[in-house]
Amino acid sequence: MQTRLPRRSICLLGGTGFIGRHLASRLVALGHDVTVLTRARHRHKDMLVLPTLRLRQGDPLDPADLVSAMQGADSVVNLIGIVNERGRDGRGFHRAHVAITEKALAACRDAGVRRFVQMSALRADPAGSSHYLRSKGVAEQRVRESGLDWTILQPSVVFGREDDFINRFAGLLRHLPVLPLAKANTRLAPVFVGDVVAAAVRSLEEPRAIGQIFQLCGPRVYSLREIVRLTSRLIGRQRPVVGLSPTLGRMQARLMEFVPGKPFSRDNFLTLSTHNICDSGAPGLTDLGIVPTHLEPEVSRYLRIGAVD
Repeated sequence: MQTRLPRRSICLLGGTGFIGRHLASRLVALGHDVTVLTRARHRHKDMLVLPTLRLRQGDPLDPADLVSAMQGADSVVNLIGIVNERGRDGRGFHRAHVAITEKALAACRDAGVRRFVQMSALRADPAGSSHYLRSKGVAEQRVRESGLDWTILQPSVVFGREDDFINRFAGLLRHLPVLPLAKANTRLAPVFVGDVVAAAVRSLEEPRAIGQIFQLCGPRVYSLREIVRLTSRLIGRQRPVVGLSPTLGRMQARLMEFVPGKPFSRDNFLTLSTHNICDSGAPGLTDLGIVPTHLEPEVSRYLRIGAVD
């Protein structure tokens, strides 16, 4: 799978987030016109240095704002997602994942846009273990039933410069003498943000990606404990990592819900009850012509520790 898209107009929903910023930069570098819809244009004016990017003020829950942002677009990529909600009953996840997806699909039809790429999550399932996974799964159902030319991308946990995964653990390890860790044995296949972005671009470029779901995983499976220990080594802060029992893990999650920023929650705990690895034989990065990037060299680079052994 390797073609090159002629110059097109692409609307990004969630384009100011971690993956969205990387994708916007890549699309502009490839010569495309990019519109990013944001509720807070004044906070993201730094993105206007990208020459063919338009930053449009609007609410992704407002049908009129969505249709206006999509006018003249060839494709829409929906990257909007949250890992925690303000409440605890799932309504925040439903709003961010299901309601916005429904409105975006309707706006595509109203604006005459056929191509739609949905950034979902590995193990998204309407019957999943958490509000996060269930809402992502329901959103996928809506996309598949939309009648549009859709592609769904399901990344495992995403790492890269400015991520909220490796960097969060690095911050904790710099300040805590011991790190108590819930769900320490959960298996994950961290995928590099550059590979996720490349998958989104290839999905737009390749007609054979239409109607396909791609699971995006890195080349190696780690336990959560292994990832934390690796981070500890890379930042030069060797700390004991203590795996918590299920009962203590739930208690930790409940307590962390009251910490500013909610760094961990009961819903996160439930999400981690499911291993976050790709199915054997499922379409993935290699089917899109992408060689998965190894975690350690990239992480050591953005943590400024240098090359790893």
